[in-house]
Amino acid sequence: MPDKNLGKKIIVIDETMREGMQFQGLVFSLEQRIIMLEFQEALGIDVCQIGYPSAHPMEAKIVTQVAAHAKKNNFRIRTAALGRAFVPDAKILRKTAIDDPHFHLQIKNTITPTALNRLFQDLETTIGILRNGRPGAMISIAMLDIGKTDIGLLTRCVKFLSQNLKIDILSLPDTSGIMAPNQVYDRIRKLAGLPIKAQISIHCHNDMGMASANSIMGIMAGASVLEVSALGIGERNGIGDLFTIAKLLKTQGVDLGVDTDNLGLFKKYYGFLDAIVREQTGHNLIQYNTPAFGEAMATHVAGTHAKGKFGAPGEEKFYLNLLCGRHLVQKYLNQKNIPYDKKQIFEITDSIKTRSITLGRRLTRDEIVTIATYC
Repeated sequence: MPDKNLGKKIIVIDETMREGMQFQGLVFSLEQRIIMLEFQEALGIDVCQIGYPSAHPMEAKIVTQVAAHAKKNNFRIRTAALGRAFVPDAKILRKTAIDDPHFHLQIKNTITPTALNRLFQDLETTIGILRNGRPGAMISIAMLDIGKTDIGLLTRCVKFLSQNLKIDILSLPDTSGIMAPNQVYDRIRKLAGLPIKAQISIHCHNDMGMASANSIMGIMAGASVLEVSALGIGERNGIGDLFTIAKLLKTQGVDLGVDTDNLGLFKKYYGFLDAIVREQTGHNLIQYNTPAFGEAMATHVAGTHAKGKFGAPGEEKFYLNLLCGRHLVQKYLNQKNIPYDKKQIFEITDSIKTRSITLGRRLTRDEIVTIATYC
């Protein structure tokens, strides 16, 4: 990747609470959101997007209470909430205790020049309401969506929002989740290269399984704000995953405050969310093969792969078939406390491999005990 990203400072927005409630109709309580906020604070997240206050007065109250909790405890993390980019929602956001208002708007390719100018005028009024009431706020506007919007229209909007309205963060989401990593890279690089002062934010949906890869490519292309969620929870098939993206960006020299080395705390955060999902939907977000946190991360068949330590802490599991080597066989025998003659390890290994390919499957513990006993 380009050397320009070495040491590049990235703002991370955790949207688990807001985007997560678009996953199969989940609803997070006040208590659950406070716990998630505390996880985010401890893990070094920069911004917590708490919810969507304009959805209901009780939602606005919960957002306010969570933001107040952060202030009361002198949390470093900034609090934010999302609303539509028009005056009624701006007034609601201004009444909450959040630090940063986030907006979204949809601009269709068929919009006429007159309608676009009228939209710009309305946005000036909307943003003015917040500037007057919250002079220190970091205002974000998301333009839906970069995978379908004409690049000329996007360019004009980006310039207006940054140069005229002085918006702090321009969120460029692949809302439909239809883009490939190279497409995201090309589009973000073009828009980030415009003469603007606003920071570019990337928000990718996972309809085609590309959300995390697209998010990384967006950062590499010039975005400096990352919108993600725990376990990638979100609308439809979700968005980019907080841990895996942060971990991979760090390995490439990008500067993030997220404590990706604290696997134990991440596992607790992800487990807490997974339990809520299971209770309300009957499904688990953490599956056997979930990256980093699924049980498969600690399972091994080939010995050369048994040296990886990327996943969360957990007991390693070994499965012996025709691909196993003597070192993996030794690990298995020692872990299962199976007595064996160390001088016969080559013969034991050969017998396991032969038995496995003959049966056409991996061997059971009892079968391995028998081989170790009689070799």
